[in-house]
Amino acid sequence: MTKSAQPWPPVETEPAVPHPQAPPAGTKLGMHYEHCFGCGDQQDAGLRLRSTVGDGGKVHSQFLVTEAHQGAPGLAHGGLLACAFDEALGATVGHLLRRPAVTGKLETDFVRPVPVGSTLFICAKLDGVAGRKIYVSADGRLDAEDGPVALRARGLFVQVGFEHFAKHAGPESVERLKGSGRTVERDWDINP
Repeated sequence: MTKSAQPWPPVETEPAVPHPQAPPAGTKLGMHYEHCFGCGDQQDAGLRLRSTVGDGGKVHSQFLVTEAHQGAPGLAHGGLLACAFDEALGATVGHLLRRPAVTGKLETDFVRPVPVGSTLFICAKLDGVAGRKIYVSADGRLDAEDGPVALRARGLFVQVGFEHFAKHAGPESVERLKGSGRTVERDWDINP
């Protein structure tokens, strides 16, 4: 007997309409925080994931899999790949909806191995909103936007207030964020 795939989103949702001030298609997105393992440039073995806004509520991201990212010899570590999807999905929520949100659930399906030296192209899209819950999904392709699918992921993000970060990040991290020149009022894209 085969098990049928659960519908996505798993609950009734409203369309996830990008915010009126969301970056337009073609916009290259900057890092949301320089110390972020996913998109920042201050982590030696970080992903340095780079993203661009696409059409229709999509964000296209990519990163080069290096030797520092391997698990099995010559292959990317599965947990690291899940991290890349978490970053890409979070960037989609933060930049397109302009809401601070945190990961509530992340499902990753590993379809094929991702070799060291390959580039993973991730296309993430908004799937729906139900109250504070935001549903997103993505495909990851090897070495080209139309390359073979290596991974699929779907995530539930939960909208939070900025106090969430101050409460849980600790004073040193909050001070580092303040020192970066960013202010809470404009930091809608925080995705720790």
